[in-house]
Parts: sequence; structure tokens; C-alpha cells
Amino acid sequence: MIEAIGNQYVVARPVYSSNTFGEEFKKADRHHKTFLDHLKGCCSCSSKKAKKIALSLFPIASWLPAYKIKEWLLSDIVSGISTGLVAVLQGLAFALLVNIPPSYGLYAAFFPVITYFFLGTSRHISVGPFPVLSMMVGVVVTRVASGGNTAPELSSNDSLDAQDQEKIMVAASVTVLSGIIQLLLGVLQIGFVVIYLSESLISGFTTAAAIHVLVSQLKFMLQLSVPAHSDPFSLFKVLESVFTQIEKTNIADLVTSVIILVIVFIVKEINQRFRSKLPVPIPIELIMTVIATGVSYGCNFEKKFGVAVIGNMTLGFQPPITPSVEVFQDTIGDSFGIAIVGFAVAFSVASVYSLKYDYPIDGNQELIALGISNIFTGAFRGFAGSTALSRSGVQESTGGKTQVAGLLSAVIVLIVIVAIGFLLQPLQKSVLAALALGNLKGMLMQFAEIGRLWKKDKYDCLIWIMTFIFAIVLGLGLGLAASVAFQLLTIVFRTQFPKCSTLANVGRSNIYKNRKIYADVYEPEGVKIFRCPSPIYFANIRFFKQKLIDAVGFSPLRVLRKRNKALKKIRKLQKRGLIQVTPKGFICTSDGFKDSDEELDNNQIEELDQPINTTDLPFEIDWNADLPLNITVPKISLHSLILDFSAVSFLDISSMRGLKTILQEFIRIKVDVYIVGTDDDFIDKLVRCAFFDDEVTDSIFFLTIHDAVLHILMKKDYSTSKFNPSQEKEMKYDFTVNTNGGLRNRECQVPVETRF
Repeated sequence: MIEAIGNQYVVARPVYSSNTFGEEFKKADRHHKTFLDHLKGCCSCSSKKAKKIALSLFPIASWLPAYKIKEWLLSDIVSGISTGLVAVLQGLAFALLVNIPPSYGLYAAFFPVITYFFLGTSRHISVGPFPVLSMMVGVVVTRVASGGNTAPELSSNDSLDAQDQEKIMVAASVTVLSGIIQLLLGVLQIGFVVIYLSESLISGFTTAAAIHVLVSQLKFMLQLSVPAHSDPFSLFKVLESVFTQIEKTNIADLVTSVIILVIVFIVKEINQRFRSKLPVPIPIELIMTVIATGVSYGCNFEKKFGVAVIGNMTLGFQPPITPSVEVFQDTIGDSFGIAIVGFAVAFSVASVYSLKYDYPIDGNQELIALGISNIFTGAFRGFAGSTALSRSGVQESTGGKTQVAGLLSAVIVLIVIVAIGFLLQPLQKSVLAALALGNLKGMLMQFAEIGRLWKKDKYDCLIWIMTFIFAIVLGLGLGLAASVAFQLLTIVFRTQFPKCSTLANVGRSNIYKNRKIYADVYEPEGVKIFRCPSPIYFANIRFFKQKLIDAVGFSPLRVLRKRNKALKKIRKLQKRGLIQVTPKGFICTSDGFKDSDEELDNNQIEELDQPINTTDLPFEIDWNADLPLNITVPKISLHSLILDFSAVSFLDISSMRGLKTILQEFIRIKVDVYIVGTDDDFIDKLVRCAFFDDEVTDSIFFLTIHDAVLHILMKKDYSTSKFNPSQEKEMKYDFTVNTNGGLRNRECQVPVETRF
């Protein structure tokens, strides 16, 4: 019965153990679906299910018919043009990160947009080149293309040397393979793999990738010949190469790139600070590209100063290629990392916009869309893409409503590919490098996360720092794998060494908190309440046992052995007639008894670990009283132990054996053990695993800590008054809890006082 009185509530109910609760409230019959049931559901056919599948595979069929032409078209056109101009420049710039000719970056900016228009579920992200992903592909290209692998020659372009053709083939093959991996993950409905990349890990990884991008662009900004490195410590080797050749710097490239970089940073800061007042962000990349191209062409920088320019931009579209199976075999691990990172970044950005504009996105469908986009892009000589944060920001901030804006941005890229690309031929590569670095500001600013994470969660802060270090030292591929492993290891640490605590009653109520935190606490005499806030499994069962021993102040196994050993001595004294029992205790009739503490073998130790049996003695032994001469046993005041398992989500087979041993040790020294807060599945698993026996019974489970405490208080008082415990389930407690946490027993239908 529950009754509300103002800001108080009154509860009157029986004291429930799990058994008594189960007797009073019967469980409903539940049918748990088996694998065959799920399989039948997947294989069943209906028009409704077919329509649902079709709409999930082609989301465009659900939003395009509802497109509001008058309200959205103009905004999408403006957004598409703005995003397309940015996509052109980023495609050219990020191609440098892949170590392929810049013009091939336009393919990476065009093809994925087309497929995502039909298959994607986000309305605002702009798919295409992403600097971190481009850098990861570039690392693979550097390693494989420089390793002497023979890749099939590309056709139809005599302007490319054999090395460039090999690099393009490697980049395309890696892109196709990463797309296949994403497609398989999406089809198998296991898009949840992205949950293993926490926000801290992604932040630390992208920051380290930004450092890699920064270092990789130095050779273009300074126009130096830097050897390719892809193994661990490659970043430091590149820096060493740069500094050893610093005197060969092309001053024209350096000055141009520094000027471009400073202006881009300043204008981007203006865009950020005054974004609420500006109708559209200032397209500084486009402006600087036009100016730099005009100046380079007009002043003939290529011949006068020897600067490196983009060069041939009249490729147009070329026939698709067949990826290299040899590259597949050499890059399966790298491709998996590229697939996961690409999906994680795209899904994270898409989630932000879906929450902002209140529409759903499907993680598995996003995997399918990105997978097919990468397969399509790789087949046409592009490289892996995701979404650049800045480009998606432009598409959203300029009024983009749907992926129609993305489609129009692809049209802008198309125009550059087939018509006006030649105008960009005089553009310096150092300008593209500066534009690429200009897009890194947001990722480099993530260093501020260290301080914030340290205040919030030191484990997350450690994940960020170690991810950054791994990615810097080991490279992006191995660094990502090591970071995920380290992150999972921190989860093991958190559960392997949980912060166990001893609870006490607060405010004389049914509330139990850590006794070290609160000053006004109440602990029933001889009762200890121990809380474990993590799963119990093979890795932390020893830690759990040690923490429990520390909490109660003694080792139950040591006490048990001492008592059994003392019992053997008492039996010897009793058989020899050297001991008498009086109402006041034992009396030893002789002081000449000697019993040395000899070494015990394994069999004797096992005997000492068995339950104490005093049935053959004509008297009961009070282990906390004074025993005969030369017999000492640790005295313990604990008579009841409550284990709060409300936060224990599971228990594995290995730890189950250890837990039962712990319970047996306490029970054998006459300490009653109670487990509270477990759900029904927890107890059902123990039943299935034959956990219970004559010593450890299922009657030790209670619904709450308070139920167990009241049961202990009643049992203690009833045992002294020889009250029948079988009547316990009829005892009702009616107590009042006010907002200040106070408790007082209003009515207790028992013949003894159990008031706190």
C-alpha cells in the first residue's frame, strides 16, 4: 500500500525476499524468440514488408515526393552552388594528401554525391573528400606504390608516368575495398561497430591526423623533395627530411602559401564570429583561388620562380577500371580502418544535423550508401570519402534543405571537370596545401578537449591522449587499431578494479549510501552492507574478494581454519577429560597440555576448510568467548553480510565458482549472507548453473537492502525470543519518509522492537 501525504509518502508492505515475492506475484509466461523465429521473420514476405525494405534501401523515394519546390528549391540552389565551389577546391587540395595528381580529386568530389543522393538518409551532409581519410589513403598509397608492387597500367593518359598510374590504381583499389567492407557491414546490419569509437577517441585521432596533414603539406608549401614514409615514426622521418633540406625552400611557394594561410584563417574567424549576421559565409577559398590563379598565370610563376602547379586539367571522364586484387590482399587491414573512420565521421556529423532538424537517420543504411559511393568512386579513379565538416557546414549554413543541394554541388564539380578545369592549371600546389591546412583549424582546436576531459572524466582524457600519441607515433592505421585496443582495455580496468563501498543507513530511512560520504549514518550492529558497482567476472573476482575482506575486517577462510583447528584441540582435551564446561564457559582442569603448531599438508588444509561440525560434542562452542588454554581464535562481531548487487549486470561461469566459495566461507563461520538488488535473469542463470546447494540456498536473495536489514533485525530479535521465523512473511512495516530523508516506524506487527 502506498499513500501520499503532502511531500511524504507512506509505504506498508511485507518484507520481501525473492522467494516470498515470487510466491505472492506470479510471473507471466513469456516466449523468447529463438534464432529460427528471427529467421522466419526475415524470410517472410508481404507487400508491407517489401515496401518498407524498398523505402529503407532508397530513402529518396520517401522524401523526394514530399519536396516543397517553392519553399526549398531556391535555398538548395544557393547552397548547391556554394558547396560545389568549396568541393572543387577541397577535392584538388585533398588529392595532394593522397599523393596523386590534384585533378583526380575532382572525381572524389563528384561521384559519391551522386550515389548518396539516392541512398543516403541525411539531408545536410556533403559527402566527398575528408582530410583525415585522404591522409589514411595516402599512407597506404605511399607504402604500397613505393614497395615495387606491380599494378595494372591505366589507359588513355600519356601525361601520367608509371608511378602516378600506380598510385592512382592503389588509391582506387583501397577505396573500392573499403567500400565493399562498408557495404557488407551495412547489409549484415552491424553498423553498431562504430560504438567502439568513442567521442574522445575520434577527437584524439582526428587531431593527430590533422598533425599528419600539416606535416605532409610542408613539402608542397616549401617545394621540397621529401621521400615517402609510411612505417611507424614516419611523421618524425618526414620532419627530419624537411629540416635537412630547408635551405632548398622555394621562397615564392613559401610566401604565397603563408599569405594564403593567414588570410584564410582570418576570414574563417570572421565567418565564425559573425555567422549570425552574415547571410552566407564569405567564400574565402574561392576568392583566394581565383586571385592566386590569376597572379600565377599573369606573372608566369612557373617559369620565373620554378613553382609547382596543378598542370593538366583536361582529363574529362575516363572509363572505369578494375581494382587490383594484389592491392586488396596487401591493404585489407588499412581498408577496414578507412571504412570505419569514414563511417564514424559521416554518421557523427549526420547525427548532429538530424537532431537539429528533427528527422531520422539509419546507421546501417548510411553504411550501405557510403559503401556503394566508395565502390563507385574507386571504380572511376577517385579516392575514399566521408564528409568534410567545413563543407557540410557550408551546405547547411547557406540554406540547404535536402540532398538536392548536394546534387547541384556535383553539377558544379561536373562543369569544372568537363569544361573549365583548364583555368586552374596555373594554380600553385602550395596554394592548395595552404587551403588544406586552412580546413584544419577546427581539428587543431580540439587540443582544448584535454583540459575539459580531465575535469569531467580522467579515463576519457587518457583515451584522448593515448589515441593522439598512438596515431602520431605508429601512424594512422596502426594508431587507430592500438587506440581501439587501449579504449577497450580501459573498460576492462574500470570493471576489473571497481570502486566498491560499504553502505550505511542515512537519515534513519530506507536510503543506504556510502558510509564515508555522509556524517549522520546508522549501521545495525553486526551487519555489514557491501556494494559492488560493476559486473563480476573472471578478471575481477579476486579483487572483489579482497575488497570484501577489507570491508569486513577479516578473512572468513582464515577464521574457518582457525576454528576447525581449535575444534580439533578441544576434542582432544574433551576426550582426555581435561576440559569441563560451566555456565560461565570452559574450565581447563590441567595446564600441562601441549599441542605444537606443526606444518599442515594439503589434505589437512582441505579438512580445515570444511564446515564446522560440533554435533559430537556435548556442548556448544561460543567462538567469541574465551577458549581453553593455548587455543586462540579470531573473534568477529559480524553476524550478517548484505551484498548489494544492484549494479552487477552479469556474472560469468568462472566468477560464479569464486562467488560460491566466498559465500560458503562466510556461511561456515555462522555469518548469514544476503544478496539484494538482482534481477530475475541473474537468479535464473544461477539456477541453470546449479549454483545452489544445502549451504548456499536461494533464500539469500532479497528485493532491497532495507528488506534484508529488516529481516536481519527481526531474525535476531526473534531468535532471542524463540519467535517462529516462518511467520516472517506476515510481518508488515509501515514507515514514513519525508523529503529530509527521515524515517520512523509507525506500526510494526511484531512482538519486538525493531525501530532504528
